[in-house]
Amino acid sequence: MSTGDLFASSAPASPRTAATGITLLAHCDGGARGNPGPAGYGAVIAQEDGTVLAELSEFLGFKTNNFAEYSGLLGVLQWALDHNYSRLKVVSDSELMVKQIQGKYKVNSPDLRPLFEEAKRRINRLDLFNISHALRHKNKTADRLANEAMDRGMGKTTAAPKATPYPQKSSEPAAPRRIDPSYVTARSICSAVSPSQTGSSLRLSVNKITANSPEHKQASRSCHLEACNFT
Repeated sequence: MSTGDLFASSAPASPRTAATGITLLAHCDGGARGNPGPAGYGAVIAQEDGTVLAELSEFLGFKTNNFAEYSGLLGVLQWALDHNYSRLKVVSDSELMVKQIQGKYKVNSPDLRPLFEEAKRRINRLDLFNISHALRHKNKTADRLANEAMDRGMGKTTAAPKATPYPQKSSEPAAPRRIDPSYVTARSICSAVSPSQTGSSLRLSVNKITANSPEHKQASRSCHLEACNFT
């Protein structure tokens, strides 16, 4: 359906086929960010057994919320006519539009009057039509499609990044950390020395190990059996 002219496809449809015996169930929704603002509608059309036949999502430009709601209804009606379906049930979360189509509310808005009249003309070409109101949480798919239409019209992406449930494994293990062999602390040397070693022999072992570094030799001299818990 063209978004430029909501009435462009209102000519009589081609002769009906066997599809007329199937009742369609359509959920439609429309919205505008700013009201008026960037607007769009969404709809999902399915058979009564839940088989989805089509999803509609159209950006409408700078319109009101009610204009978008009627556009969703008109889109669903035209899709049914274009595909030779004559039985249609519609669910919408717009209480105003539903009650206007049902004849319970008057259409006072001059902007909505042409949309209302066009919807009635299309409805009259069906063998069966029913429209009912549902809360938004029961109209989630159509609401999502309407928001995707508005996102596209506003230049926003509609594809959310996929979450990674688990950290990805590295292709190669991390390189082992290199340690300078000359760097050995007095405490680590003490922990490696047998408790049978005593005073002078312990200091001698420490001095030999740390002979490569004067700084470490000085640290090693402070090492004694009490620091190593050998007392």
